[in-house]
Amino acid sequence: MRRLRSLEQWELLPYMGKWLVIASAAAFLAGTASAFFLLALEWATAQREANPWMIGLLPLAGFVVGWAYDRMGKPVEAGNNLIIDEIHDPQKVIPRRMVPLVFIGTVASHLFGASVGREGTAVQMGGALADQLTSVFRLRPEDRRVLLMAGMSGGFAAVFGTPLAGALFGLEVLAIGRLRYDALFPCVIAAIVADQVCLAWGVHHTIYVVGAVTSLTLVSVLSVIAAGILFGLVGLIFASVTHHIGSTMKRWIPYAPFRPMIGGAVIALSVAVFHTYRYIGLGVPTIVEAFQHPLAPWDFAGKFVYTVASLGSGFKGGEVTPLFYIGATLGNALAPLLHLPVPMLAGLGFVAVFAGAANVPLACTVMAIELFGPPIAPFAAMACVASYLFSGHTGIYHAQRLGRAKHVRHLPEDMRLAEVKAYRKSLAKSKPASPSIDP
Repeated sequence: MRRLRSLEQWELLPYMGKWLVIASAAAFLAGTASAFFLLALEWATAQREANPWMIGLLPLAGFVVGWAYDRMGKPVEAGNNLIIDEIHDPQKVIPRRMVPLVFIGTVASHLFGASVGREGTAVQMGGALADQLTSVFRLRPEDRRVLLMAGMSGGFAAVFGTPLAGALFGLEVLAIGRLRYDALFPCVIAAIVADQVCLAWGVHHTIYVVGAVTSLTLVSVLSVIAAGILFGLVGLIFASVTHHIGSTMKRWIPYAPFRPMIGGAVIALSVAVFHTYRYIGLGVPTIVEAFQHPLAPWDFAGKFVYTVASLGSGFKGGEVTPLFYIGATLGNALAPLLHLPVPMLAGLGFVAVFAGAANVPLACTVMAIELFGPPIAPFAAMACVASYLFSGHTGIYHAQRLGRAKHVRHLPEDMRLAEVKAYRKSLAKSKPASPSIDP
């Protein structure tokens, strides 16, 4: 028995050495790409803010980005969903063109005023660049799955400066209710190294100050759970509306470049008429404000509308930073009603709306600790878990699988989220009608 145990530990050494090298290589690529991407976004945001008239060119930018994807990017158009599908069912190495296409497309979206994020771009670049190492290291399909997860973790960690949350994101985002612990070591290494590489390139992340956290009492616990329920419902509506707009645009506008062009025209016109500049771009300054003082209670709704319009019509970027904005401003508005500190509930909304929309409560709880400090941990856990439960079986990543249903039965394992609605409809149709009783 002692000899067997010794052999097992010896076998772990080459395993750890192998993934230390591979995950670090993937992390260097992800961290470097994320660093240059964040610097490019800073430039694009500064240019747009200095020249507000650039919003008028958003329809043209949408057409160009749509045309580029239509001509060259169809194999990678699915974005994060393509990477998730490749992890679950490996087919072929993700084309390198994903990196420049999503990089340029996202920077262009921000330069001219679309309301999109940055996580999607970083995760796609991290996954696509990591996948190029498959042939370099001659990896088997099972190892390739782990490599893609490490690339996703590295991209997420680098773009937000949250290495532990990044590691968990790569593990948790694949399937609801199931984690792949065989990829734990590679994802942790990739996330930590990618974050350090990004910082080494001179990138600085935004600091959010929560300050004092209220004491843990029955009233505060119930208030936070109530807020978490609302955060989850907003996440559910966000994901559902975004997917609905996207499918409707595809059904009514067959030529892909026209979709972001029309969406860009609607967004640009509304911004010019209603002067809603605070709802375009990343919106980081408004997120910071949400931690400092009360804001207009409709700010979350404004960002919601512009983001679903931008993403649904086909602009590139991501959902997460807009979800941070929506969550922080919603928490800001709810704080007086729930008698909780404004900065604290803004911080909880920041992570919990994303937790519900992306079905990643553990990653978001850890993100709250990394960004706001350990005292917020129990409240963040309650808010994120409540949001996760009440967001239902939907999400911004429709390629996610059902590892284990949240709280209902009759949902098969490994079903894609995109298939849940149709499955439930077919299940309802197959149920026999209740027999009528004659009087």
